[in-house]
Amino acid sequence: SPEENASFFSKVTYSWYSRIITLGYKKPLEREDLFELNESDSPYIVCPNFEKHWRKELLKARKVNNREVWDHKHKTIENLNSFYMEIFPPSSLLSWKKSSKAPHDKGVISEKASFEKPSLLYPLWQTFRFLLIKVAILKVASDILAFIGPQIMKEMITLFENRSDLYWNRYGYAIALLVVVVLQSLVHQLYQRFNMLTSVKIKTAVVALIYKKALSLANSSRRKYTTGEIVNLMSADAQQLMELTVNLNLLWSAPFQILMAIVFLWQELGPSVLAGVAVLILVIPINAFVAAKVKQLRKNQMKNTDQRIKLLNEILHGIKILKLYAWEPSYQKKVVEIREHEINVLKSSGYLTTFSMLTLTCIPFMVSLATFGVYFLLDEANVLTATKVFTSISLFNILRLPLFDLPTVISAIAQTKVSVGRLEDFLNSEDLDPQNIDSNYSGNHAVGFIGASFRWENTGPSILNNLNMKIPEGSLVAVVGQVGSGKSSLLSAILGEMNKYEGTVQRKGSVAYVSQQAWIQNSILQENILFGLGLNRSYYERVLEACALLPDLEQLPNGDQTEIGERNINISVGQKQRVSLARAVYSNADLYLLDDPLSAVDVHVGKHLFEKLIGPSGLLKNKTRILVTHNLTLLPQTDVIIVMEDGRIAHMGTYQELLSERANFAEFLQIFSAENKSEDPPQVKEVEQASLNVGGEGGNFYKDTPNDWLEFSTSHTKALSRFLKKYVPFFTAVPSLKRESQKGNILPQKELLGHKDSSAFEQAKASSMKKENVATGSMKMSVVLKYLQAFGWLWVWLTLIAYVGQNAVAIGQNLWLSTWSVAEEKNKDYGEWKHLRNNKLGVYGLLGFIQGLMVCYGAYVLTRGSLCASRTLHNQMLDNVLHLPLQYFETNPVGQIINRFTKDVFILDLRFHYYLRTWLNCTLDVIGTILVIVSASPLFILIVIPLGYLYFIIQRYYIASSRQIRRLTGASNTPVISHFSETLLGLSTIRAFGHQERFIRRNKDVMNENLVCFYNNVISNRWLAVRLEFLGSLMVFFAALFAMMAGNTINSSTVGLSISYALNITQTLNFWVRKACEIETNGVSIERICDYEKMGKEAPWIMSKRPPMGWPNKGIIEFINYKARYRTDLGLALQDISFQTQSKEKVGIVGRTGAGKSTLTNCLFRIIEGAGGKIIIDGIDISTIGLHDLRGNLNIIPQDPVLFSGTIQSNLDPFGKYSDRELWEAVELCDLKNFVQSLPKKLLHEISEGGENLSVGQRQLVCLARALLRKTKILILDEATASVDVETDNLVQSTIRKEFYNCTVLTIAHRLHTIMDSERVLVLGSGRIIEFDTPHNLVLQQGVFSKMISEAGIIQDSNNS
Repeated sequence: SPEENASFFSKVTYSWYSRIITLGYKKPLEREDLFELNESDSPYIVCPNFEKHWRKELLKARKVNNREVWDHKHKTIENLNSFYMEIFPPSSLLSWKKSSKAPHDKGVISEKASFEKPSLLYPLWQTFRFLLIKVAILKVASDILAFIGPQIMKEMITLFENRSDLYWNRYGYAIALLVVVVLQSLVHQLYQRFNMLTSVKIKTAVVALIYKKALSLANSSRRKYTTGEIVNLMSADAQQLMELTVNLNLLWSAPFQILMAIVFLWQELGPSVLAGVAVLILVIPINAFVAAKVKQLRKNQMKNTDQRIKLLNEILHGIKILKLYAWEPSYQKKVVEIREHEINVLKSSGYLTTFSMLTLTCIPFMVSLATFGVYFLLDEANVLTATKVFTSISLFNILRLPLFDLPTVISAIAQTKVSVGRLEDFLNSEDLDPQNIDSNYSGNHAVGFIGASFRWENTGPSILNNLNMKIPEGSLVAVVGQVGSGKSSLLSAILGEMNKYEGTVQRKGSVAYVSQQAWIQNSILQENILFGLGLNRSYYERVLEACALLPDLEQLPNGDQTEIGERNINISVGQKQRVSLARAVYSNADLYLLDDPLSAVDVHVGKHLFEKLIGPSGLLKNKTRILVTHNLTLLPQTDVIIVMEDGRIAHMGTYQELLSERANFAEFLQIFSAENKSEDPPQVKEVEQASLNVGGEGGNFYKDTPNDWLEFSTSHTKALSRFLKKYVPFFTAVPSLKRESQKGNILPQKELLGHKDSSAFEQAKASSMKKENVATGSMKMSVVLKYLQAFGWLWVWLTLIAYVGQNAVAIGQNLWLSTWSVAEEKNKDYGEWKHLRNNKLGVYGLLGFIQGLMVCYGAYVLTRGSLCASRTLHNQMLDNVLHLPLQYFETNPVGQIINRFTKDVFILDLRFHYYLRTWLNCTLDVIGTILVIVSASPLFILIVIPLGYLYFIIQRYYIASSRQIRRLTGASNTPVISHFSETLLGLSTIRAFGHQERFIRRNKDVMNENLVCFYNNVISNRWLAVRLEFLGSLMVFFAALFAMMAGNTINSSTVGLSISYALNITQTLNFWVRKACEIETNGVSIERICDYEKMGKEAPWIMSKRPPMGWPNKGIIEFINYKARYRTDLGLALQDISFQTQSKEKVGIVGRTGAGKSTLTNCLFRIIEGAGGKIIIDGIDISTIGLHDLRGNLNIIPQDPVLFSGTIQSNLDPFGKYSDRELWEAVELCDLKNFVQSLPKKLLHEISEGGENLSVGQRQLVCLARALLRKTKILILDEATASVDVETDNLVQSTIRKEFYNCTVLTIAHRLHTIMDSERVLVLGSGRIIEFDTPHNLVLQQGVFSKMISEAGIIQDSNNS
């Protein structure tokens, strides 16, 4: 920043910043134009300093708490990833105890025990104390200077009262007044600048600490805090802490200013001031009551906001399910209900503010009324002279601000106490225990378990029991078992993600982890694979080849430089999984934990991955690989097999050992792999022994590969033949890749790796994630009208009337005092004077009371109107978002939308109406002040015009820059939230790779960008304030000068009135322009909320034409020359599709990646609208009816088993349409009845965010139950069993065959055996129909389908042909 090298004058006037203001006036500012932070203000310096003091606080808390209990359980604590673990063992964080007695439960201290929490505030004080003291000193200086102005004014009025002829004294006082006012302005702006920057440093330090803590959270804590709640800690609670810090000095400054005002008032009015003090003391209990109520309301408000953001987060992540099932209204209603609770709390808070403002406005009036009244009672000879009146009024005006601020600060402290409590609870929540695993083990095996047992939570049920095993280095280990047997939990235990309550776990070397549901970052594909490592081109290309990604790069518009979406919808599930696999391989770790990565790829891709990567001759052949799999044909090629059963190791050994020694292992294979003969399609015979032998009858499938994927010995083949006679060797798959890569038809590698021909590059730009748009130019009038319309025109007019009224009455009060003092000077008759005085005092009191009522009324109508606007705009935004097409969510980060529902709605709820009210008050104050001064000194109008022009010029320059900086600040906030949400989703992957520090650095990078914008915003505000306040000081000077020049032609009361108003205008004018800017810059939030209204929407949910009841009743689907494209600028994804199904027909849909299978489904649901042709279902063209009439009458079991937090019942039936009996029937048909009955709350069992407390298989079964409840005539299976094991797949398929026998079923297939019993099969290629016939006929035609089933190892039984 140029500030460091600027001169003293440039620093105090912020002239060094003029370059940015001028540039902003000429063109909309961009991030690159802004000045960087001073080094001491950057998060790279601030955060480590604070963490050091936080660490000391943790150590101190450890000493305070029972060290004996601590040391009994935890002797040594090490954690390389999080400094928390150096101090607190997670199993005791919730159970520190002040007493020495501690009950033990298997080494875990009772959670009910009390404990001393580390305080967040003390480390903050230790870190920022010098800055806070500096700010306090500047505040003291500013406050003292503020009181000198009224004293100079007092001397000037005295000159007029005494009719002094000291000509030069008059001008000396005017110049002194100018100097004091300018000096006070400069000191005050220095205070504001350091105050704001210190506050944001505190927020930055806390946010960084929250992020660092999130990376070390134990799974039990992670379940307690949803993504939405943790994001709210960052966006709302840390913000609340910052806002308190901004106002913290007012806690002592307000009483200091009140005390000084009382001292100076004592000089004017003597002991009568004590009456005013008594009034102040009486008001304190009222403020205490208001603060207590606000605190309670704040708690309720935070709970509601957390709930709303959590639900919105889930809605946005599960938007595809909501659209497919037409569930948007149900979830919209849930959000609106929570929002109504929020609005009710805000309404209560607003009414308290109204009451508070009544007391605030009445306090100065009541204090002055009590003081003047007692002043007259103490001595009947006391007279209110102009000196006394206007010096007192100036002091009362100074008194008004601290009296206004003090209850606000008390309320802010009450609110912040709630936020700090929430932050401390989170920061002290349970961490992962590094003692769960011994990662420094250096023995002769890669992984070892010795009597180890695990659970997810300290008090939860045991998940893995008494595990004993040793895995040799360099071995390939297969982990198999039924759904829920503990396969994935075993990998979590090796990673240290589970709580170990007994035994030992040893792990050697570095780890790479591939999760069952791939986690991909929102960045380019290459960065996802490199994952923070440098590019080794030759190894990188080997990894791409081994992970079968080269053909994908041909399809992606910009090769490996293509940006991948936040939720990765612009690549398939299989591609996601292979990118995740490539990331693990590129890390070159010692130990690979692979959680069923082959379940999401096609047969030939799976073959390639096993052969080139995982298997005995693959790229990882010398590494230790632990592979969870449901594909049992791989077992003969593994070194060790682990069979999991009910959380324990049922069998372990080589394939041959288990087969020969353990009869129940053979039974296990049969259970998993065999289906009843009656269920097999009669014309298909699945792989027999001959097809497994390379030289056998079915061996032609393997001729195009150099090494055989399933290279079994004869004994293995016989064994498999015995137990897997009816087993189909298949991999679960997402649409496969085209095999042209093996025929030389793909681009050369160098072109694949980041080729950028113009058309591809343009496509990449179009398809990659959209950065958040930053609006430019002034706030549009349409946005203002939109807000006023939502506010309600009745409330708008009532607000204007109330505020004009209260300001008119306030001026009337001061004019009344002025005429009163003149009358008292002239009146010589004591009796008449006493009667007059009582009348004057009564009228003054009445005017004050009227003003109080007007303020109260104004605050009330503004609160009502602003809450109407909040409710309307939020609900409109929610409705608009839910009406957006699915493509929008696929190309825009969820964080961007969440940011609108958090920060922008927060501004709408709590900030915008405050700025509106302040601006309105300031506008009326400025008009009133100018009128009063001009009426006293008509010559002042000559100064008002040029000064007004200068104000206009400065305002125009400033607003252009400030508005854009504010917009950049809003946009820079999104990456902070997006990065945080992304981190929380990939927590286990980040920790497995040990990349916590890199992600912490990345978090500091995005925070730094946000801080740069904030810093420029603060400095631009100071630049404006110094210039405006200087112009205000000139107004004070000229008001005083013209009064002095008038000499004896005006009386002392007029001089006092004129100068007292002028003294007030300095900050009023600054506030006026600032609040105008605040309205415009905060209006950006309204602009952003209204953005969604202008975006292209889906077709209406309900249209005037509605299908008849019971439609579709036959289930006949007809495509007529149907064409579709994803966007108007892209080519056709489906071309001339024409086919018709019969009623109740079962149709299989197959094809390679990009063939158009999923596109066909999307068109059926009108997720994508047609570009030509028709789709007719039972005689109705689907484009002529509403989306919900269509989607609500179709049924789908999607590929990703998405569940929402809530009960099992609400996940099955969000509209409450079905009876308990129907729900239980559906659960029973899905084989979930025993599981659900075993739960304490049964159907009301709470499902955690994303369904994380259920296994993937169980989630898929819940989705099946969901489909069973929707009794429609058409069912689409969109690769519905991609993530489940063979047993679950068989269960799903048999249930579908039985329960949907009278429905038309379209099955998008990856496990080809699932569509072999279809009546017809539709083969797609490049968006066209290639083949459509019965499976038997298609095989005889020796076409594409025949080749695909050969590749899948399925051969036709010649006897049945």
